[in-house]
This record gives sequence, C-alpha cells and structure tokens, in this order.
Amino acid sequence: MESDSESPSDNKLPRFFSTDNKNEKESLGFQRSADKIDSSETLSKTLQPRSGKMSNGIHWPSLAIGAGIAIVCIFCGILMTNFTDTESTQILDEVPLKEIEPSKKHSLSLFIDNASPYLGNKNAPLTMIEFGDYQCTFCSKFFHETEEAILTNYVKTGKVKILFKDFIILGTDSINAANAAHCANDQKMFWEYHSILYSNWDGEDTGWASLEHLDEFANTLNLDMDKFSECMTESKWHKLIESSTLDGNKIGVTGTPTFFVIDQSNNVIKITGAQRYDVFKQTFDSLLE
Repeated sequence: MESDSESPSDNKLPRFFSTDNKNEKESLGFQRSADKIDSSETLSKTLQPRSGKMSNGIHWPSLAIGAGIAIVCIFCGILMTNFTDTESTQILDEVPLKEIEPSKKHSLSLFIDNASPYLGNKNAPLTMIEFGDYQCTFCSKFFHETEEAILTNYVKTGKVKILFKDFIILGTDSINAANAAHCANDQKMFWEYHSILYSNWDGEDTGWASLEHLDEFANTLNLDMDKFSECMTESKWHKLIESSTLDGNKIGVTGTPTFFVIDQSNNVIKITGAQRYDVFKQTFDSLLE
C-alpha cells in the first residue's frame, strides 16, 4: 500500500522549537575537567620524594627522571584532551563530512514511493528525502537544529521539496508513531503530526510515543478521533512502513537520519547523519548551479 505522496498537506509549515544544548555542553566540559584532574594527580604521585643519595638535600638524578616523566605525562594529557574533544564532536555530528557523496544509481521509486506527501512546491527543482525514526535521537537533533533553516531558505522559496520515509530501528513505539503520522495524513495533516511528534520527543523508548500520547497529539490537532482511532486500531499503514524500511535497506540506508538529495536530472547525493545546516546548503547550492 502506498501513501498518497501526491496529496499535499496544509500549506502552513510546521512550527519548530529550539533545543537547549546547555546540559550537553556542561557534560562535555565536566569530562575535560576530570581528565585534567586525573593528570594532575598522576603528576603529584610521580613527583613524590624518593630515598637515595642527596646533594644539598636534592637528589639530582631523581629530579631529572621526575621532570622527564612529568613532561611526558603533560604531553600525553594534552593528546588525551584533544582525543576526547574530537571523539565528542564526532558523536554530536554523528559522521564526518566526507560521508556526503554521490549515491549509486537506484530506481527512483525506492526514494519516492511509500513516503509522506510532499512538503513544499511539487515543482521544486530539488527533492530531499529523509529516512528517519520518530524516536531517533539524531533525527530529533536535525529537526530542532537544522530543518527550520532549510524550510526558510529552500522550501518556502520553491527550491527544495521534502519527503519523509520511515526507517524503523527502535521498536514498537516507533512503528506506532509512524502509523499515527500516516493516519493523520488521511486527514491531510501529515506534516503537522510529524512536527508535533518531534516537538514532544523525549528520548528513545521512554514512553513519550505510547498509544495514549499519540491519541493526545491527534486530539491537539483537532483530528477526527473516530477516524484516527480506527486507523490506529487497524494498524492501517504498517505494511507501507515496512516497505519504506525495505526501500531504505535496498539503497544503502544503515541508520537514521539519512538523506538523499535528487536534482531534475535524477543525480543523487547522499548525506548521512544530523549534519549542520551549512552542509545541506552546500549540497543544495551545488546542484542548483
């Protein structure tokens, strides 16, 4: 069963909310501070007085050895601090920028079938397809930190249109959330429901996407609850969700979010992970030249 990707949702774009990275930054700062404390403690133990022949109260060979060890420890400490910072940055950005690459040729149907309705002008020269899971941490990161700028600068200006495809990696709540979004699409409210899901994101497998909460989100959007409940009870769109995930497997999706940008000549660029806005900008601009 294929969702009606030709049927546009309400032209009103979803609302987006900024996230506060303060706790994340504080956590990283604490780790760096701890590394420095550990290095200082090591140096203190290294420089403890040792017994041996003394000259004017100073054992010069021991002092030279201690100084050498101290220099080595400080150098290692600097390397470890840099290593920790680099690893943290990679985790936050999920993948290096070199993961942006031309994609192998695949049938166009694998990208556009079993998907959401288009967001934006259907005649836009570029199409961006996102494979995502509503519980995915990095999908939420992309939604809150990057997508709004893409909507403002490329979707509203008619340069890019967006499709969302389900790629389930996190279990039952993810499947139910995806089904709920397609049930909302039966009432022309896919993107509004998509937005309210990510706006209420609260971690992976924490219960925020339970059936009860999915009903609450639908009620907030003033959906016809009888129709919505029937759609949910029947798991109406589960087959489409499975097909979308299989489509992703066939074109090399291994995690979420994964993006494909397609131009009018059907050239495809793959972007892996919750990259920064400038990465998407560079990709769009290169294809629009």
